Amino acid sequence: MASKVEEVNMFSRLKETIRVDDEDVQYFNLLALKDERYGRLPFSVRVLLESAIRNCDNFHIYEKDVENIMNWQENQNKGVEVPFKPSRVILQDFTGVPAVVDFAAMRDAVKRLGGDPETINPVCPADLVIDHSVQVDISRSSDALQKNQEIEFQRNKERFLFLKWGAKALQNMLIVPPGSGIVHQVNLEYLGRVVFKSDGMMYPDSLVGTDSHTTMINGLGILGWGVGGIEAEAVMLNQSISMVLPKVVGYKLSGKMDSLATSTDVVLTITKHLRQVGVVGKFVEFFGPGVAQLSIADRATIANMCPEYGATVGFFPVDDISITYLRQTGRDEKKISYIETYLKANEMFRDFNNADQDPVFSEIVELDLSTVRSCISGPKRPHDKILVTDMKADFQSCLDNKVSFKGFDIPQEVQGTMVPFQMDEEEYNLRHGSVVIAAITSCTNTSNPSVMLGAGLLAKKAVEAGLMVPSYIKTSLSPGSGVVTYYLQESGVIPYLEKLGFDIVGYGCMTCIGNSGPLPEPVSQAIEKGDLVACGVLSGNRNFEGRIHPLTRANYLASPLLVIAYALAGTVSFDFESTPLGTNSEGKDIFLRDIWPSRSEIQEVERQYVIPGMFKEVYAKIAKGNKSWNSLDAPESMLYPWDSKSTYIQSPPFFADMTKELPPITGIKEAHVLLNLGDSVTTDHISPAGSIARTSPAARYLASRGLTPREFNSYGSRRGNDSVMARGTFANIRLVNKFVGKAGPKTVHIPTGTTMDIFDAAERYKAEGRVLIILAGKDYGSGSSRDWAAKGPWMLGVRAVIAESYERIHRSNLVGMGIIPLQYLEGQTATTLGLTGKEKYCIELPQDLKPGQKATVKLDDGRSFEATLRFDTDVELTYFRHGGILNYMIRQKLPK
Repeated sequence: MASKVEEVNMFSRLKETIRVDDEDVQYFNLLALKDERYGRLPFSVRVLLESAIRNCDNFHIYEKDVENIMNWQENQNKGVEVPFKPSRVILQDFTGVPAVVDFAAMRDAVKRLGGDPETINPVCPADLVIDHSVQVDISRSSDALQKNQEIEFQRNKERFLFLKWGAKALQNMLIVPPGSGIVHQVNLEYLGRVVFKSDGMMYPDSLVGTDSHTTMINGLGILGWGVGGIEAEAVMLNQSISMVLPKVVGYKLSGKMDSLATSTDVVLTITKHLRQVGVVGKFVEFFGPGVAQLSIADRATIANMCPEYGATVGFFPVDDISITYLRQTGRDEKKISYIETYLKANEMFRDFNNADQDPVFSEIVELDLSTVRSCISGPKRPHDKILVTDMKADFQSCLDNKVSFKGFDIPQEVQGTMVPFQMDEEEYNLRHGSVVIAAITSCTNTSNPSVMLGAGLLAKKAVEAGLMVPSYIKTSLSPGSGVVTYYLQESGVIPYLEKLGFDIVGYGCMTCIGNSGPLPEPVSQAIEKGDLVACGVLSGNRNFEGRIHPLTRANYLASPLLVIAYALAGTVSFDFESTPLGTNSEGKDIFLRDIWPSRSEIQEVERQYVIPGMFKEVYAKIAKGNKSWNSLDAPESMLYPWDSKSTYIQSPPFFADMTKELPPITGIKEAHVLLNLGDSVTTDHISPAGSIARTSPAARYLASRGLTPREFNSYGSRRGNDSVMARGTFANIRLVNKFVGKAGPKTVHIPTGTTMDIFDAAERYKAEGRVLIILAGKDYGSGSSRDWAAKGPWMLGVRAVIAESYERIHRSNLVGMGIIPLQYLEGQTATTLGLTGKEKYCIELPQDLKPGQKATVKLDDGRSFEATLRFDTDVELTYFRHGGILNYMIRQKLPK
């Protein structure tokens, strides 16, 4: 394809040669356009423009697309569709396994339909990081890391074997072996190129990834965001992403952070602020002198939380601090020369103290960093910020409030409930607000030396003051990479963290994704006996209901330092200002302020112990793998030898009935509603995640295959088995279906009025020949970008969703699976239209479908209403006509 682009590219005149370190390399000189509009473009949009110019072949990308991007200032409000070809794709193994499964199944389908299966290969470079979300089975143990990883390798051997087959069978795919770290941190510290140099051509590094927190890489000036696995696979097959030209919100940072504030406090403040501003579907680009006060780790923490504030990206252009970080993380000096030379030549290099470089933005909002105070977020959403000084009162109001995002509706007469229990020959009491999980976890903070070292220093001072964490609290530390362990060890804080119970338990997404493991049995019994609102405190980015642990109804996001502080306090109903954490050996009260390290103190330790040699040494081991990984003997065949007995890897049914010919467009007739849902239904509610409940349909399926509950593993580990994943769709215990009226994975089979598991109801409808739809409220599909949040409903027989609004990635994934996303007209909802969900629905589709068209929805009681078809681009319509994006790709590979 590269030769074709070069042959027809009308912008070849912009190619110039430049000398870098005694080597001649080419690049597209955007300044040679001599267009004054370029200098006004946001830096993030300049990356979109460069990609369009470099890939302009008048086939995938047209000259008019280049003009549309250049004319961003005028077009940003017009819903103009533009294509984007990222430079690479990054896959996390839980989403990477389904991608490789789909590639294997697509090869089978291409062969069945008369094509060459070898054409199904990545074209766009794909980095797949096996960060296998470790379940914390063992904590508070000197060998917890080794034991947890041994358990995980035993559980996931078959999945790892399959991925190793993919590394051999699929070209242009790099697989980072297990035990290396969290995908986003490995991307930041090791994989991020900033500027590519390939075949003598330089161009910006850009990417899409199969996790919504792919946005973390924007902290290093690399444009990237999360897409569903379905869309990522298309990019790997050389398809461009079709997107609406975004508005770009300029977020101006000024001032300097308070000495006691952390980057986590900054990001939680920004998250709440931008949710209030409203940035869904928009780019956010940071500028102003305050940016120069932030390290790359600080910027990455802010960029990581981009999905929580709803934007597509939170972009920090490259500056001198970015270059310093590249040196600090052991990047090659010659590569750094290419990066600096290229970005400066194309005016993509920023000086945040120079306001003359500030581009034009759609709107500007501002934060003075000096106003940021210590805070946490919760108890059910990441953008519900609470100042730590207000936390005790806020939790009390949550107990009092009706059930909501900020309420548990606990009657006054039982708010003082206290449940005694015994553990390790000690007597304890649990109350509402008791902390039972305290985890330093997830990519949000574990990439950031300032908060990780801050936590270590806090632990050191706490231990020296004689403070301890109660043994019943499940504490854990899961660093984002081996580098974190390295500098924690070198700085001498590991023994103090371990003394408080924060032993290193593994590398990967753990508590934040629900892999906190079981609580001690006495703790579980006490919570259930008192019907207590027990709490989890974690340094992650997600705290949606049912995600962290079934028994922690309240979950709070906090800096690693505050995770330790609340573990020491034992409760979130705590006033650190007036209440001591304990007393020292001299009987003196010890307050949090007495042991809290200052920012300057932390920075001094960081300067001394976070050095380039650590990064070079840790990442040099990646190519070598490890003993367990290297011992895997993967199949050599081009087509995967599916094992029908496997409970981990199965060929999915997505292409089973696919024909070579394009099917006709048909509407939906007499569909029943599977689920009638409210607002803010997240992909955590939809997609299978976390542990497999013993009474669930998935558990019954695995038991029927001869597995015991201890062998069930997690939904994430079984994402390559559609039989498990279909049964786990909508299995979240906090899902509220209006048909049932209380939380739980149940629905009503409308024809009989029988309440049953959602999967069982779907199976009954399927046996009756019924198509299904879903009714939903605002922000349907918010949260992580999960392909199974679209694949699962498709497998249940869902063919349309009618919602008040959608999260960007999930709506795109629905289209990618051939599911129709409909949106109520402005001012209309299921309630205003009088929909009970018990009606039968017919959806009429015109043959000449166009983006943004309206469709008529007819009910079996004679009523009807119009809704907007949320096919936002012509490309999305093309995918839908084919029955999904992967079906479209298969047909493109068949002989004409």
